[in-house]
Amino acid sequence: MPPNFDRSCGELTVKSSRDGNDANINWDALGFCFTQTDYMYIMKCSSKEKFSDGIITSYGNIDLNPSSGVLNYGQGLFEGLKVYRRKDGGIQLFRPEKNALRMQTGAMRLCMPSPSVEQFVNAVKQVALANKRWVPPHGKGSLYIRPLLFGSGSVLGIGPAPGYTFMIFASPIGNFYKGRESLNLLIEDKLHRACPGGTGGIKSIANYAGVFETVSHAKAKGFSDVLFLDAVYGKYIEEVSSCNIFIVKGDIVSTPATQGTILPGITRESIIKLGRELGYQVQERDIPVEDLTNADEVFCTGTAMVVTPVGSITYQDTRMEYKTGEESVSHKLHTMLTGIQTGVIEDQFEWILPVD
Repeated sequence: MPPNFDRSCGELTVKSSRDGNDANINWDALGFCFTQTDYMYIMKCSSKEKFSDGIITSYGNIDLNPSSGVLNYGQGLFEGLKVYRRKDGGIQLFRPEKNALRMQTGAMRLCMPSPSVEQFVNAVKQVALANKRWVPPHGKGSLYIRPLLFGSGSVLGIGPAPGYTFMIFASPIGNFYKGRESLNLLIEDKLHRACPGGTGGIKSIANYAGVFETVSHAKAKGFSDVLFLDAVYGKYIEEVSSCNIFIVKGDIVSTPATQGTILPGITRESIIKLGRELGYQVQERDIPVEDLTNADEVFCTGTAMVVTPVGSITYQDTRMEYKTGEESVSHKLHTMLTGIQTGVIEDQFEWILPVD
């Protein structure tokens, strides 16, 4: 899940030539901003076919018919995952098969064919290897991989497109959470991110623009992001605009249950597992907004932000503050997860896929 902010985008010095093994870039200046890399992946099929072989090609613009399904009816999905640099210089992926399976679920919901898990993972590996020089040094960030699946065939009447494109591009990004920063959230109690029976539980491209206005207003007031409530009762916390949320009370770690309106985050699933490994009682449940008043900690999880603490949440002009820092549960989980992702901690769960 990408964060809805572009802090610390900075000015980056990028080598335009593809000669050499390393990108000429100031890795310390990376934020969550797009930096063009060398290659991307494209694979196409019709609605009556299955995806077959794709190609690695130079990064660049694509031709898209004005009557394509994605432009007219929003028939599209995206995923996000990272390539990490180990201390020995090698690179690796974190649970890419989970992204492939989630894309298949979303494709079924939007009436699209989808790549097989093997095709998806193989394509991601090809993009990672082709853009290896753009993977930041160990500890400096990661190469963000963005797979896309969309209706590229022409359609006028409302319905599925006759042709589809699966493509992947990549961009280096920095580490959002550096042990010092925390989020300050605003609870939105009038507008809703997702409704039962909708597409809140898949990574539809249409899910995100609907929160831009709300998030922009919150940022103008000094908040980092917005926490949304459920659309039925308006009293249960669900999701931040682009990430999952957890609360901590004593030894109990709780996160809203995914029931079709909340994206089943891969980082979320991993943190549930790691929390239990560390001895915490991790619950997936409906969480009334009132539970935030006596929580010890709150943190968010997502591909881009990994595990990021929440310093405060404001609800109807009441500001609630939470524990952060090195002794917090979120810091322990962040250290454990990133250790596995970067090869510092042994992977006991078979989550890591070496690329080279």
